[in-house]
Amino acid sequence: MPTGYADVPRSYLKPPGAGFGQRIALFGGSFNPPHPGHRAVADTALRRLGVDRVWWMVTPGNPLKSNKELLPLLERIRLTERLADHPRMIVTAFEAAAGVRYSADAIGYLTRRYPAVRFVWLMGADNLATLHRWQGWRRIVRTVPVAVVDRPGASLPAISSTAARAFAAARRPESQAGALAWATPPAWVFLHAPLNPNSSTALRELRRNVCRPQ
Repeated sequence: MPTGYADVPRSYLKPPGAGFGQRIALFGGSFNPPHPGHRAVADTALRRLGVDRVWWMVTPGNPLKSNKELLPLLERIRLTERLADHPRMIVTAFEAAAGVRYSADAIGYLTRRYPAVRFVWLMGADNLATLHRWQGWRRIVRTVPVAVVDRPGASLPAISSTAARAFAAARRPESQAGALAWATPPAWVFLHAPLNPNSSTALRELRRNVCRPQ
């Protein structure tokens, strides 16, 4: 059992099983906490990408953010389990046990472990806007197809972002989203979907206000 995660059941600390030729959307994040906006992104993936599963990858932390307000990993797993209550959605925290810190390394780990699986990296548009700040971001786009789901206020920053411009030639029409898992990277699609205004930042602020002494 990895140090610091003794309370996390072992089943969460190993990658989920995957069958030959399965199409799986990888939805990574700290989910601190998870919210209906996250579920809307996952639902869009199931509905539009033709994937068999969505793996919610609950990370130990976020290298780009302060972890001062980070909930314990097991608590975030439990919260995510309740939100991702769907037979085709699976919650995992294998990155903690594998010692993987960056998404690019997690993707590399999975593609080596499951060479016959068609993975798609799934993210909200707000993450595409800052993707160029991620460690190994170009490697992500060159390793697996990427699906970007619109989020409130994120459309323009995402489409005009450094990453979107760097891989503009690899963008696929939205009408081809169902075949994205079979595309040769780099390939990405921007999916418009009903917008959910929830955010983890707003929920943390609400919790602070509720807990603040009157």
